[in-house]
Amino acid sequence: MRRILLILTLVAISPIMLHAQSIDKLTKRAKRGNVEAQFNLGYSYFYGDGVVQDYAEAVKWWRKAAEQGDAEAQYNLANCYHDGIGVQQSYDEAVKWYRKAAEQGNVNAQCNLGYCYAKGLGVTKDQYEAVKWYRKAAEQGNATAQHNLGWCYQSGLGVTKD
Repeated sequence: MRRILLILTLVAISPIMLHAQSIDKLTKRAKRGNVEAQFNLGYSYFYGDGVVQDYAEAVKWWRKAAEQGDAEAQYNLANCYHDGIGVQQSYDEAVKWYRKAAEQGNVNAQCNLGYCYAKGLGVTKDQYEAVKWYRKAAEQGNATAQHNLGWCYQSGLGVTKD
């Protein structure tokens, strides 16, 4: 009976211990400048996966990856600035990072950049630029961009009404 309890206890504890070890390894790789590790560590902190949830720490690691050109980190960092999660809200910073990710082909960043132009968030309101970015995202299959582009055509915003 004791042997069974001991085994059950070890089985229940071991994933936690393994996850803590993997977070330690991930942190070491991230500190050495590994972009993938920086992105994943940001993700872990954002969602509290293996660590205590800490949005500011997530932003710190995503910024490091974003500065090295990681488009997904740039997109996540932009979202944090857009919504004021882990940083003070700044549409200007959101647009800066959305643009970097969008120019690398990140479809969600393209759609969100289009939205920023459509609403004048962090940029001068420009329906033509909004349509440009919505179209890029829509052509890659982004349903939100397709919807927004359709709305632009229906309303004649940045395009001839159709």
